[in-house]
Amino acid sequence: MTDLSPTFRLVSATRARRARHRRFFLALFLALLAAFFALTLMLGQSFAPPRDVLRVLMGGDVPGLSFTVGQLRLPRAVLAILAGASFGLGGVAFQLMLRNPLASPDIIGISSGASAAAVFAIVVLSLDGPVVSVFAVAAGLGVALLVYGLAAKNGVAGTRLILVGIGVSSMLESVIAYVLSRAPMWDLQEAMRWLTGSTNGARLDQAMPLAISLVLLGGLLLSRTRDLETLRLGDDTAAALGVGVARTRLLITIAAVGLIAIATAITGPIAFVAFLSGPIAARIMRNNGSLLVPAALVGACLVLVADYTGQFLLPARYPVGVVTGALGAPYLIYLIIRVNRGSL
Repeated sequence: MTDLSPTFRLVSATRARRARHRRFFLALFLALLAAFFALTLMLGQSFAPPRDVLRVLMGGDVPGLSFTVGQLRLPRAVLAILAGASFGLGGVAFQLMLRNPLASPDIIGISSGASAAAVFAIVVLSLDGPVVSVFAVAAGLGVALLVYGLAAKNGVAGTRLILVGIGVSSMLESVIAYVLSRAPMWDLQEAMRWLTGSTNGARLDQAMPLAISLVLLGGLLLSRTRDLETLRLGDDTAAALGVGVARTRLLITIAAVGLIAIATAITGPIAFVAFLSGPIAARIMRNNGSLLVPAALVGACLVLVADYTGQFLLPARYPVGVVTGALGAPYLIYLIIRVNRGSL
């Protein structure tokens, strides 16, 4: 036992160091998110003093600021946080399950499916409001099941699913382009606003479906954290360790797609947030523990900061999806180059 004591001490010290590292960065993410949220409420075309912002949040009536903060800035910030967390959590779940950083809903067609359904509902069926969101959610789930089914041959290989997803996504993008080419001007403007990904016109009542999906579907993903981490070792190893691989994959897919589809239905497809959140969280956390919560926090910060940047820090006003797309496209190219070189 004496000979083993140094080994036990080393293992214990390493675990304690990793736990401290994880707690520190989770606390840092939360602090940054809280700071960004506060700044978003205070800063805009006019400055709102912290005391007045707090009064508005507590339900008080502050002339001018009750509208500016309570009805414009607050719903937008809350929606950005919830949507970003949904995209980040759903995206990293796919990337971990398939052991591939390219396995993002942006890449494998889920966002395209929701977008195609929404455009069809707006332009062809002349629908609007919550009905469009229902179409988008249903289509996102349907496309995910289609891609999953087409890729399911002797198990679902990550590379095969990505390639099938890219093919399905390309077909759906063609459908979107065709429908838009036939759209009247008013419907075209509405469809393009939806396709870009935006928090413009946000209302607090829109946040409720996102919050419920985060609690239910996010909770389902978190309850499968151990199985998801085991899947990273490979299907055979996971099965040998007692994980029901097929059932776990199906549950994770349904939960992750639900998060992505509901967020897309409310804000539109905010580009690359689901794709970027996991890799950023992995680099910061150094793969220390589960990436689910860190990726959700990174996604929330990304959307909140990108939305504010698009509103006030650029020469013109841009929807949040334009800003995240400008950030994500170069990273996608960089990641593909790294994958081709075999460094991932």
